[in-house]
Amino acid sequence: MNDIRVLVADDQELVRTGLQMILQVQPGIEVVGTAADGLQALEAARSLKPDVVLMDVRMPGMDGLEATRRLAGPDVPDPVAVVVITTFDLDEYVYSALRAGARGFLLKDAGPALLAQAVHAAAAGDALIAPSVTARLLTAFASSGPRAGGQQPVEPLTDREEQILLTVAQGRTNAEISAELHISLSTVKTHIASLMAKLGVRNRVEIAIWAYETGRAGRRS
Repeated sequence: MNDIRVLVADDQELVRTGLQMILQVQPGIEVVGTAADGLQALEAARSLKPDVVLMDVRMPGMDGLEATRRLAGPDVPDPVAVVVITTFDLDEYVYSALRAGARGFLLKDAGPALLAQAVHAAAAGDALIAPSVTARLLTAFASSGPRAGGQQPVEPLTDREEQILLTVAQGRTNAEISAELHISLSTVKTHIASLMAKLGVRNRVEIAIWAYETGRAGRRS
């Protein structure tokens, strides 16, 4: 299997170098380029065609959220897997990043193991959000109740799909869902594909956002 090709975008040279060094020694990961701002990240992503872009939020000129939107947003025909990594543990950044199309959200103190896991998850189509952030988001959205305008599924969800929906909203990977619910990986993928079709969304992050917005994420199974 080929290594996962990663582009690192951060405006601080020391951070870029550090992330590059961490990722380069991780099995199955190759850093193919770096960028110092959002515009450079766009240009590098389009020329280097990485599998995953590791994107800082606050950068001069075009910030990481706008760059993420242009690389992975709803209107992008061939989106790139973006993992947002930032020093700032702010809910508005998390939600904006996921809305922009990011497949993961980590803090810069996450550590090498979680960083590598997020890259592998994004490349595989999964989403990994820092556990502390996931728990807080779930609590915040659940306590605020359903948001106005939450679109209902084209067909009712089955009980199993409701279970899968909750685990996806909690940031579980396919492997974790498989182990937790005692079902095969292929069955998990089938249920997630069905959820995407019923909800009219493109990926598991949008499934999670739908769960938050409609209040489903706060329900107990």
